[in-house]
Amino acid sequence: MNLPNKLTILRVILIPFFMFFILLPDYLKSGYVICDVMAALIFGIASFTDYLDGKIARTQNIVTDFGKFMDPIADKLMVFGAFLCFLVSESYAQYRYIFMIIVFIVLLREFAVTSIRLVAQSSGGKVIAANLPGKIKTVSQIVFVLLALLEKHIFSFSSFMSEYMPLTCAACIVMLIFTIISGANYIFSNREYLNTNK
Repeated sequence: MNLPNKLTILRVILIPFFMFFILLPDYLKSGYVICDVMAALIFGIASFTDYLDGKIARTQNIVTDFGKFMDPIADKLMVFGAFLCFLVSESYAQYRYIFMIIVFIVLLREFAVTSIRLVAQSSGGKVIAANLPGKIKTVSQIVFVLLALLEKHIFSFSSFMSEYMPLTCAACIVMLIFTIISGANYIFSNREYLNTNK
């Protein structure tokens, strides 16, 4: 249980806390700004541990199979936690159908990638680490979540920015593009595990 793996576990532990702050205003009927800022802060710290654990593992040459396996799972739990909160929160009710589409596309990609990982591990014990497109996809998802939480408050002086959140919408499009590209790249790179003759 080296430092990178501890940071990965810390990331998982932080997930319920930012989910709590995203949903808290629905029960308090107030405190939207404070709760969104707290959620963004905790989510940002969790995201930073993702960068930090990978950097430490590579520079100190302590990459483990546990890290290769658990790191992408922690990323998925972190992002899905935020997406599901957006889906049910009254604060984002006007975007509910958009979030439904986002969650469906992201889930489809993750199920496909995870299935290939399981086949690879069961076939030859191979643990497939996240590739570059997958890392870019994760960064784009993190940026999207942070913007969704903060844009309407940062630009509260502009009714257009706070209501339509154009930066969040742009980040959403970029995120979906990289989600699809990284999923297609992952499947193509590991297509031998989809051989129907085996």
